[in-house]
Amino acid sequence: MRRFTRALVATVLTASVVAGTAGWASATSQRPVTGMPVGTAEWRAEGLPDPARLTPAQAGAYFASLTPARQRELAAAHPTVVGNLDGAPLALRYAANARSAGGRFAGQQLLAYDPRGRGQAVLVYGDLARAAHVAVIVPGSDIDAGNLAPLTRKATALREATGGRTAVIAWAGYTTPVGVGLDAAGGELAEAGADRLARFAEGLAAVGAAAPSVFCHSYGSVVCGLAARRIDATDLVVLGSPGMRADRAADLGTGARVWAAKDPTDWIDRVPYVTLAGLGHGTDPAAPEFGARRIDAADARGHDGYFAPGTSSLRAFAAIAEGAAR
Repeated sequence: MRRFTRALVATVLTASVVAGTAGWASATSQRPVTGMPVGTAEWRAEGLPDPARLTPAQAGAYFASLTPARQRELAAAHPTVVGNLDGAPLALRYAANARSAGGRFAGQQLLAYDPRGRGQAVLVYGDLARAAHVAVIVPGSDIDAGNLAPLTRKATALREATGGRTAVIAWAGYTTPVGVGLDAAGGELAEAGADRLARFAEGLAAVGAAAPSVFCHSYGSVVCGLAARRIDATDLVVLGSPGMRADRAADLGTGARVWAAKDPTDWIDRVPYVTLAGLGHGTDPAAPEFGARRIDAADARGHDGYFAPGTSSLRAFAAIAEGAAR
């Protein structure tokens, strides 16, 4: 009976999405990439501290105990470990990831790079170490190391809207759903992503970066909802959200201000805001009963238009990122 109920719910949710997206959907199942990066066994074999047992703060303390020459030596010998070790020095991680990515992101600040699966990458725009304000953008479906353009456009638009004053992080640091289907209706990928996002946020604090405002698009808002209580953020902003796996903003357990945007042409509004048999993500964060602060998105267009230059939503995002919104 449970299997039948789950299948029925999946059929209803997927049919709703197909109707709202002109027939585009995918049943491709994704396995979340988890655990320590490639090269960890070789790192451990040298008697170096086990990355799986280090908190970001401990990783930062370990590198602080080394000479600059030894730090560079480890980054050169073990780039996939150092480049993905939250809490390690920023410049060291940029150098390590440039090496392990083989020039794929030449000239960019690559804070994390994991080639496993479809690939994950985290890009930084601005001076993360010195910026007074930091923003993190968490994407939804179809974003990976091979398809970063939709995410990087959002990141550069937000940075430009703040006059270049805010350091913006394009965080493609989890396995996203492909298309809109059962994975997007379920929570498995979001749960794995939430763990990675929470650790990433700890890493930002460990290197002394400013507490971030976190912008969560589409399925990324499910990730943010599950991670909310573990992230020291100033603001949590969801846009085009299918739900956050919470009935109310107060249930997220975060001290951050919670904001929501949904434009009138976004197909996400046709997705049922329910949770049943493990599928669906609950209350619409843009609904009054959820209790989030509303962001005007009336002039945004479609599911992916919230960061378009000149829109009210982008202006509001910039004000939030700079700590100027009330």
